[in-house]
Amino acid sequence: MAESSNIARPYARAVFDLARGQDDLAGWSEQLDLLAAIAADEQVAALVRNPRVSAAQLQQVVLDVASAPATALQLGEQCVNLVKLLAHNGRIGVLPQIAESYAALRAEAEGVVAATLVTASEIDQRQRAQFTEALQSRLGRRVTLEFEVDRALVGGAVVRAGDWVFDGSVRAQLEQLVGALGA
Repeated sequence: MAESSNIARPYARAVFDLARGQDDLAGWSEQLDLLAAIAADEQVAALVRNPRVSAAQLQQVVLDVASAPATALQLGEQCVNLVKLLAHNGRIGVLPQIAESYAALRAEAEGVVAATLVTASEIDQRQRAQFTEALQSRLGRRVTLEFEVDRALVGGAVVRAGDWVFDGSVRAQLEQLVGALGA
């Protein structure tokens, strides 16, 4: 995975620079997300791993799926060229990592931080809005907050935003208590 990320990073940077120059960060996000979903599909991933499938064949499969009538998005000419380049270089399989790296670059440029709130049980929309607002105030940036449920937390919540983690779960408090008691 780390190797794929290292391979993907220069492609993501180049696409980001191109998208920023075109003032089309959102458009490129949509296209990359579509391509990442195609590359992550089990059948396409199997083709990527198959040494008997040529770069041209793989390129054509990705472009055909991307232009299928069910797909509401049309790839731009430069995005098609990206697919051709990736196929030629044997890199179609890293499209999900390219999309992920691009998304991180875009978020940083737009002053947005992606965060995850893990709770022991579902929370309602009002609580979600309150958590989002509090986290934006704490981090001083716009936050896109994803919500997950982990019943093993017992109660409380864990917030992750980049390298920053706040663990206010009952499970963590119990672990601290056990550690303090020397057990």
